[in-house]
Amino acid sequence: MNTDSKNVSNSASKEDNDEIDLMALLFAILRGWKTIVFFAVLGLIVGILYSRYVNPTFQSDALIQIDEQSKGISALGSDISELIGSEASKAQTEAELIRSRMILEPVVNLLHLRIKLTDPTIGNVDRIKHAVTPTQINKPEGVSLKTQDGEVQVSQFNVSQDYLNQPFTLTRSATGFVLSNGFDDFKGQIGKVHQFRGTNGQIHITVNNLPADGYPINITKQSLHNTTNDINNALSVLEKGKQTGIIEMSMTGTNQQQVTSILKQIIVSYVDQNQSRGSEETTQTINFMETQIPTLKKKLEESEEVFNRFRKKYGTIDVSKEAELLLTENSQIDVQLNELKLKKADLTTYYTEEHPLVIQINEQLKVLNDRKQDIDDTILGLPEIQREFLQLSADTEINREIYLTLLKNYEQLKIVRAGQIGYARIIDLPINTFKAIAPNKLLIWALAALLGTVLGTILVLIKNMLRNVVKDPERLEAKTGVPVIATIPRSPLLTRLGKKKSSDRLLAYADNNSLSYEAIKSLRTNLMFGMPIQGRAGQRAKVILITGESPGVGKSFISSNLTEVFAQLDKKTLIIDADMRLGELHKVFNMDQYNGLADYLTQDTTHLSRSSTQLAKVDSAQEPSHLASFIHSTGIDNIDFMPRGEHPRNPASLLANGSFDHLMTELNLHYDYIIIDSPPILAASDAMILAQHADKVLMVTRYDDSIEGQLVYAVNQMNKANIKVDGIILNDVQQGIMSKYSYHYSYAYGNNN
Repeated sequence: MNTDSKNVSNSASKEDNDEIDLMALLFAILRGWKTIVFFAVLGLIVGILYSRYVNPTFQSDALIQIDEQSKGISALGSDISELIGSEASKAQTEAELIRSRMILEPVVNLLHLRIKLTDPTIGNVDRIKHAVTPTQINKPEGVSLKTQDGEVQVSQFNVSQDYLNQPFTLTRSATGFVLSNGFDDFKGQIGKVHQFRGTNGQIHITVNNLPADGYPINITKQSLHNTTNDINNALSVLEKGKQTGIIEMSMTGTNQQQVTSILKQIIVSYVDQNQSRGSEETTQTINFMETQIPTLKKKLEESEEVFNRFRKKYGTIDVSKEAELLLTENSQIDVQLNELKLKKADLTTYYTEEHPLVIQINEQLKVLNDRKQDIDDTILGLPEIQREFLQLSADTEINREIYLTLLKNYEQLKIVRAGQIGYARIIDLPINTFKAIAPNKLLIWALAALLGTVLGTILVLIKNMLRNVVKDPERLEAKTGVPVIATIPRSPLLTRLGKKKSSDRLLAYADNNSLSYEAIKSLRTNLMFGMPIQGRAGQRAKVILITGESPGVGKSFISSNLTEVFAQLDKKTLIIDADMRLGELHKVFNMDQYNGLADYLTQDTTHLSRSSTQLAKVDSAQEPSHLASFIHSTGIDNIDFMPRGEHPRNPASLLANGSFDHLMTELNLHYDYIIIDSPPILAASDAMILAQHADKVLMVTRYDDSIEGQLVYAVNQMNKANIKVDGIILNDVQQGIMSKYSYHYSYAYGNNN
């Protein structure tokens, strides 16, 4: 074979091994279906209990639209509005503002949300039993909670800083109520305001109602920080879509009316704050005008009075056209100067002298003042009386114009403020739906069952990894060096009979058409051709020792049925139950355990010596008379049975003292096959002693039950004792899609009717 073909072969082998491992993993999961189903059902039960344990969760929704803010300063004219500029409100900024303590604190105080009432008598079992437990209701009048013995109503509960977040207990007494924190007891009357002084400060409380006498109620005053955090945990404030300016608010809780009430008050608090912010600029401007109007009015009156006195003294004076134009221009400049001064005064209420808008106005004022200075210098050339007349006339006109303009703007801003509503508009107020959004019982049940299934699967896989059971015959041969000479399938019929405690356990009578029975016959054929014509030391009998690594592997099943198939060959066969501790072969043949091997080994050694002397005189075709009481006929042709006998204190010592040697010497003359069912190797050393008399030593192990490491250790123990294990019998192999080793079955050939 060339190199390329070897590589292809190795790759295919590796892929095949990977496929086998994955299949083995799948089969391991399928074999553990009972564990998986158990945990799935357990998870489902836990899910059902949890869905009843938690209170239903309700939700209320609301919508708010954020419009562009209407600035009151625009009432003064487009020029000032353009100088100040406009800035649109962002929904995200407003969303964060809604969650602030500035908005939430008025709601907390109005609804007494810092007061927490709980019923300590409601336990976990009660919550599961009733599915829904009462929760407190907060109203402006106070806090209430329904209990099975009455209702709690508290309209006021204020404590000092040291008492915050500390639980108190309220109980009704004969004279009123008792408030206790474990250290101090405060007594008061129901329906009255009380002020107590405790170790850590003062307590103000008003209790309006309590349940029956002795029924405890826990009451706590939370800090504002904890309360607002609780509200924010239940509150969701998000912009709906992108750049829509619409804020969607939702709040969840265990009481629909409570949730709706709190959310509605939050919206009211936000809108009030928003409206106050929206009119703040207009209010400041009006306040400024109210301080300037009296001053301007007084200045106008003074200028009119001076001008009137001048006219009364000198009469009307004609002014030349040139002077008139100069004075007109000068008057216009004065008006502009006063307007700019007014703008500057208004701007300086918001900005400093270094602001670009203020600097711009200062530059305009400088230009106008320079021009005014030029006009003044020209007017100085006019006659004194004409100049004074023009000056007084211009001052009066300017003061009148400024006063009337300011008065007009003042009235306009008052109208604006009266109609100003802020830039937050309520679209939808929260309403009660009484439709729980959680828990989703079907989803919880499905997830709980799924988690239980996953947990069960993990446990099955862990168990499969930690408990490396016997499965693969090739693997057993590789690890032990001992060939697997037979795989015995499970007999479903015999398994069902075993559950009914049926006494008929031989396949020849219970299930003679099964694969199990055919496998036993195949084992017989293997042994017949694998053993010498004569037994040990030329003796007539061929001795087969059947043992196992641990109890429960099916030694007795293999021994009894193997005996039966050997007897079918018209061979004189004896089966010995050498497990003097826990042997149960007598149940297979419907006999009792007494007068057996243990009784023979414990009889008088003198009698044994005498029987050995008489052995030569006894006809080999006849069984010695002194063994007749220990070997019993089973009622099946060619099969005799030696039960285990009375339980001795030292079985291994009895087997090693020579008595068993005498027994085997005698029995070898009378039987063709002797099958010995011995104790497990890892449980006792009896098998090593018995193996000295055997032609074949067979190890029985149970498929998918015996531990592979124990079997390997048992074989090694036999090898250390210089005992060769001739073959392994893989018992109770189960056929089906859950086992990748079902190809080791044989086909039943014959009448299956």
